[in-house]
Amino acid sequence: MMECTDRHCRAFHRILTREALLYTEMVTAAAVIHGDVERLIGFDPAEQPVALQLGGSEPRELAEAARIGAALGYLEINLNCGCPSNRVHAGRFGACLMAEPRRVAACVEAMRSAVSVPVTVKCRIGIDEQDSEEALSAFVAAIAGAGCTTVVVHARKAWLKGLSPKQNREVPPLDHGRVYRLKQARPDLKIILNGGVQSLDEAVGHLRHVDGVMLGRAAYERPWLLADVDRVIFGRTNRLASREAALLRYLPYVEERLARGVPLQAMTRHLLGLFHGEPGGRQFRRVLSESVHREGADTALILRALESCTRIREAA
Repeated sequence: MMECTDRHCRAFHRILTREALLYTEMVTAAAVIHGDVERLIGFDPAEQPVALQLGGSEPRELAEAARIGAALGYLEINLNCGCPSNRVHAGRFGACLMAEPRRVAACVEAMRSAVSVPVTVKCRIGIDEQDSEEALSAFVAAIAGAGCTTVVVHARKAWLKGLSPKQNREVPPLDHGRVYRLKQARPDLKIILNGGVQSLDEAVGHLRHVDGVMLGRAAYERPWLLADVDRVIFGRTNRLASREAALLRYLPYVEERLARGVPLQAMTRHLLGLFHGEPGGRQFRRVLSESVHREGADTALILRALESCTRIREAA
């Protein structure tokens, strides 16, 4: 998720779940090649398993960026063909690439030739007027022919003109059934469903029809949801007794990054939803948000926010 799932977010989410595959923000291939690699796509091995999500439309660039990512240790390279923002559309990557299945296939082929880790594709069920099941099937057939065996499908089409990225997450109707039918038609492929999944119960329901489920906004806005993923989805023991325990486990990471000059707000912004819907949740967010920019703010602020939240929770 753009401007959300950075390395600090992933470090926190990995505390909540050992098993779930985490994704980076989408980074353009050109930025990876010509920019500061450590700043853009650096990550800690403790975040694994992690997939690098790339944006681009030039096979050679994507192959080189994929090579860089694989060398860093990413376990999967994902090509984003689903982002609908005007900026990515103007740059000829994201959802607009669904209109060019041959180009996407060429990109996949080049990336697969460059790396030994899986190359996957994330897409929509369609774009603009090109939203028939036949068009989606043709797109998937093209990339499968290039060797892509895993497709993540956001179950909404994207309107490339007239809707903002936020509206494209809400206005086009969800059609999970189309993703189910794609899986039925392509049992040889691993089909991952994305879009509108709000709970693990919903995820379990979808898993009767597809191979995997991607959680986006729900997991970011209500991160405690992830604490049950290992038990509910993977049959593993839940290691965390409470939200408080998860927060305390994150503090050493925050202290280490503060020592490196990372602003506190860059890390605490990913914590704001931890007590979502709980007594004291609003107070927790308020304490963090009001004081995080003050000079000298450190982990003591997080503990103060937790203490103020805990008092309300205990009194409730």
